[in-house]
Parts: sequence; C-alpha cells; structure tokens
Amino acid sequence: MRRAALVVLLLTLTTVHAAPFLGIEGAPEVDLGVALLWGVVVGWTFATVGAFGGILAAVGHLSILGLGGFASSVAETQPELSRQITDSIRVSNQWLVGFSAIVACLSYLRQGRLVAPLSISLGGGAVLGSFLTPLLTAGRLSLSSYLGFFGAFTLLVGAYLLWESRQRRRDERGRVELLQLGMRRVCFSFAGRSYSFQPVLPFTAGFCVGSLASLLGVGGGFLYVPFLTSVLRLPYFIVAGTSALAVLVGMAVSISTYMLVKKVTVDFTLLAAELAGVALGSVIGARTSARLGETHLRLLFALLAFYVGLRYLTMGFLGESLLPP
Repeated sequence: MRRAALVVLLLTLTTVHAAPFLGIEGAPEVDLGVALLWGVVVGWTFATVGAFGGILAAVGHLSILGLGGFASSVAETQPELSRQITDSIRVSNQWLVGFSAIVACLSYLRQGRLVAPLSISLGGGAVLGSFLTPLLTAGRLSLSSYLGFFGAFTLLVGAYLLWESRQRRRDERGRVELLQLGMRRVCFSFAGRSYSFQPVLPFTAGFCVGSLASLLGVGGGFLYVPFLTSVLRLPYFIVAGTSALAVLVGMAVSISTYMLVKKVTVDFTLLAAELAGVALGSVIGARTSARLGETHLRLLFALLAFYVGLRYLTMGFLGESLLPP
C-alpha cells in the first residue's frame, strides 16, 4: 500500500506543470521532475553515508534549481526579496534534512542503536540554539554572506569525511540498555560495556551545533558524530542513530521558529516533490549501502565537499567563484 501511494505521488508530481518559485514574478520555474530526482540523491546520500544530505539539499536549491542566481540578481534592486528567498532556501534545506532524519531514526530505533537520553540532552541544547538563531538572523542574512558561510561549513564537512574515512571502527553489535537516569549522570550499557555522561556536556554541544545548523540550513550531524566518538568515546554503531535523533529535534524547532514566528514561506509543491524523492532515495540507500565500499564513498564525498565548499566560499566572499563552472 505504501509503495503504491508513493508511486501515485511520484506520477502526480512529474505531471504537474512547472511554476515560478513561490509564485514570484520573474523567479525560476521549478521543474518538479528535477526536484524529485535531486531529492532521491539527497535521500540516498544520507542513508548511505550518514552525512552530506543538508549540503546537497542546499546545492540543489542554490544551483540545480537556480534559486541562488535569482536571489543574487535582485540583491541590489530588491534586497528584502533576496533575503526572503535566502531564508526560504535555508528552511527548505532543513525540511529535507529533517525528513531524512525521521527515516533514519525509525530504522535505528528498531535496531536499538540510539541512546535516547543522550539524544534528548543534545536535542535540548539544539532546541535553544535552533530557536534563538532564527529570531536573530531571519530577514537579515544576505545571500553573499550565506554562500560564504555555507562554503566554509562545507569545507569543514569535507575535512571531517576525510578524517572519518581513515578511522578504524570497532565491530560491535548489540542493543542499548539504560542503567541509570539522573540529572547529573546517565549510565547505559552496550555490547557488554558500560558508558556514562553528564547531561550538561551534550546540552552545551547541542546548543553550539543547533545554532550553526539553523544559521546555515543544514543538519549538523557531522559535528555531533566526532563529539560522540572522540569526547564521549562511544562506538560508532550507536552514534549514528543518537546523532540523527538530535538532528531531528533541532530541525523541528528551527523550522517551526522560521515559519511560525518569523513567517518565512516555502514552496510546498517543490517540497512535496523533493520529500518524495528523499523517501525513495532513503529506501534505495538502505538496500545498496551494504554493497558499496563506505570508505571509498566518504573519500569521494570529501573531494566533492572541497570543490563545493571552495566554490561557494569564493563566490560569497569574493563575489565570483574561483572554480568552474
């Protein structure tokens, strides 16, 4: 039944005629077929690599669909409209990341691969950061500043993917079991080992990551992962699910604040096509990830991140890209 409903939705979206973004006169006409296919790429990447989904979502909106070029073209004559489009791009990115996180969390929850109290601690900090950032930046961030900061962030993601591809992971399997739950300390066991943390530490980390993710319209999962593996010393097998739930909490609050408090608008027809593609890509990614070399994939995406990051960094801060096209 679910597959049939998805097929009907895909067929419906691909037959809808293209319309200007947000109904704005002169805006690029959104090709829903292209949007759907790019959603598949985003969903497949997030399901396969566990990162880079937010960056690809932004690349799709800025370059593939041409929204970045349009916002740039009206920046001098209609600066408010340019900032409105920039905000809409940021929120649309987060819709795709949040939906990808929902799909991932459902899978990790069934497998017992997430530490709910730790996700709540991270998410609690992310809630605060994700609420304050839209209040302070909505309608104030120019496209050039967004492109520059986004480029710098993408370069960091590339460095992270390169670092992670060189890490050796312990081959551990099992389910998380909660041993102690308190305001000062939480203890749990996994694969025969005991772990503990003080909730204030992940709360602080969640606030920092949530603020940055809300500013750039990305998930921030790549920042949660090294914190969980290097600072809290947790095995990667439970880190992915724990960070995905924290990302989901932050995205939900950030999207709500942008749209309900700051009245940022999004193109729901475009989002429907993209989210349908994300759902399809997540299903495909879950089935193909085991057959692909994860290390080589991360290296590939690291190189792509360096290219994308340098291109947007120079485009935003220098006014033109130093890299083609």
